Order: sequence, then structure tokens, then C-alpha cells
Amino acid sequence: MKILILGGAGLMGAGTVRDLLSELSGGVERVVVADGFVDRLEALAARIDDPRLYTAGLDLDDASGLSLLLHEADVCINAVATFAGYQMDIFEACLAARVPYVDYGGMGVFTVRQKAEHERWLKAGVTAVLGLGADPGMSNIICRAVADRLETIEAINLYWAAAAVGPESPVLVPPYAASTVLSEFANPSQQFLNGRLTEVPPQSGQEVLDLPPPWGRATFMHTQHSEPLTVPFAKGIAEKGIREMTWKLHLPEAEHAAWVGLVKAGFGDFGEPVRLRDGREVKPIDVLQAVIDRNMAKNADRIPAQESHELHMAVGRGTVGGRPVEARCRVMSHPHRLYEGYLDAGTSMCMSIGVQQLMSGKLRPGVWAPEEYFDPAAFFAELRRRHFEVEQELAVIDEA
Repeated sequence: MKILILGGAGLMGAGTVRDLLSELSGGVERVVVADGFVDRLEALAARIDDPRLYTAGLDLDDASGLSLLLHEADVCINAVATFAGYQMDIFEACLAARVPYVDYGGMGVFTVRQKAEHERWLKAGVTAVLGLGADPGMSNIICRAVADRLETIEAINLYWAAAAVGPESPVLVPPYAASTVLSEFANPSQQFLNGRLTEVPPQSGQEVLDLPPPWGRATFMHTQHSEPLTVPFAKGIAEKGIREMTWKLHLPEAEHAAWVGLVKAGFGDFGEPVRLRDGREVKPIDVLQAVIDRNMAKNADRIPAQESHELHMAVGRGTVGGRPVEARCRVMSHPHRLYEGYLDAGTSMCMSIGVQQLMSGKLRPGVWAPEEYFDPAAFFAELRRRHFEVEQELAVIDEA
């Protein structure tokens, strides 16, 4: 298997490279990491000493250079930041080259556009799977696991929570791309309510859940995500009468407040240029990202050691044998030596698992969401090998 990772020298892509080339993986003949940041490519090659790893400098505006790399690949992973402006270009380039395509997610906006091209990909005999990280990705698959245990479905509610155990950091360290976090906090989102997609305001739908330690009592909110745009329409879920499917996020209190403050300051319009007093125009996200990067580098010694914990949970309500039941599926990660050096082990590893399972079976042409493509049991087996906890429950709801 020859894998091309575009933008693969970034933190998420580099983590996927690491897992693909680890002893946990198999069938990987070559991984080519293409990126416009040569210094990052050099750093990646220095960190991962493996003869199967190749690097290539690539300007994504160079269509011919991209085409050449694609024609040497069995599958392409799009690890370029969603809002960098290349999501659809890379998607179309893979179709033209007839190379299977996967990405970490399109924030719903691009997901809908990509899904609309299903028939073109089906006719061309090419496969694409969208949002193959942790959220989206694993999150879609746990929704499928819940749905499969219900005979009829009233609702599936999806939650993601982060917890950081240790001294509070005086330095803001984004949990993932700053543009993605800002989108989640600043943009309205589409949730599947009362049997149809409904736009809801940013930071709405607040809900408090009591979770096991270390999360404790956590406040969740709706954010922009792709799962509600695909899960309720998937075969085997839609036919069961689902009326509600929502996604909600929880970040630690201090981080939550920081991102709310940045949105209040106007950074939610991160892609719209602002004019400086000297007449130059800059994008707020470019300035913000540069400041965050500088601050993290300048104050690296002030960033305390923290234990990172994540919870991914799908809660489904419906019936089995005519009785009302609740089905739950939880995937949890706690500190483990295997995750050291990863910014987000879940996202990186889930992409690696998904690509290997995709390419080890018979490819299904078309454009798919993860809940339409993967077998939950097989996916969960690989998660457990990587020290994720997977729990599933089915309980009768007391109607008294």
C-alpha cells in the first residue's frame, strides 16, 4: 500500500504517519508526505526514521505536481487544513486521478458538497470516505454501533468532552487547528431536529451532563460539525424513524472562556481580511495563528505538564421488542506512553486505522461517511489495541 498524505507534516498528519509506520500497522509499503513547509518535512523525517517514509515539497497551487504524486499513490489522505481553500480541489484531483480519497473532515460545509458528488464517484469507480478522524470519524462509527442495537430510533445524541488534569496553563494551546475551533464557537450549526436539519445559533443547546472522573459535571453546546449532516440519512439508520441527531462539544472551562473571548473580539470572521492603517490587508486567522505559535514557542517552559483525557459518547433512544431502551457507546482515552508526542492521538490513529481497513477490503465506489463504510466491531478492535477504552450498554427505560 502506497499512501500519499497532503499537508502531512502538520500535527495531525504527522501523527497519522507515525501510526501507519508503527508496529501496530501492516501492509504499508510507502508513505509520501507532501507539504509546502520544508522545515516541517525535515523535522518529520528526523523524528520518524523509517525507510518507507518519503517527503516531497509541494505547492498545492501546482496542479501538475499534485497529479504526478497522485499517480504514484494507492490512496490519498487530505491533511490540509479544512479552511485553507483546497478541500474541493484535492477531492476533484483524486477523482481525476482515480485514487481513493479520505480526509479528516469538512466541517459540514464541504462534507455536504462532497457527498453531493456521490454519483460521479460511483460512475467513475472511485472511493471517497469523508471525515475519517476521531470527530468526525470514530464519532460516526459509535453512532452506527448505537443504531445497530436499536430496532426503532427516536434520537441519537453525540458528545465529545476533553479534560486536562494538572496545573492550569497560562498559555493557550489549541486542541486542534485554531480555524476549526473558531468555526465551532462562532458559526451557527446544522442539527437534525424534529426530522429535519435545522440551523441553530452558535454556542446554543447548552446541556449539563454528569460524567465519570476526570470530566465530572460538564456543560456541552452545539457546534458546527458534519455528523448530523450524514448520520440520520445513512442506510440502516434513516429507515428506523430517527427524528433527532445532534452533536455537542465540551472543552475545559478556561479554554472555553478563551475561545469565547476571541470570538467576542471578532476573530470569528477569521477568513475575512482586515485593512491595517498602512493600507495592507491581512486575514485575522493568519495573525492569530502566528501569535499563538510565537507565544507557545516563547513560553514553552511555562506550559505545565497536563494529563489529557477524552470522551466520545453516543446516546441512542428507541425501542427493542417494542420496549423503550437507551443504547450507549463510549470511547475514552487516558494518558498512555503510546500517545506521547501526539497532539491528538485519537484523530491521528483513527485515520490510520480507517485507511488500513479501507484498503485491505474490496473498495466500494462512491462518496461515503464513516458510518456507511466501516464495521464498528472491527474498528473498535483496533482502537483497543491502541489502548482506547470502548464500552457499550443497552438498558430498558423505566416508563414509571
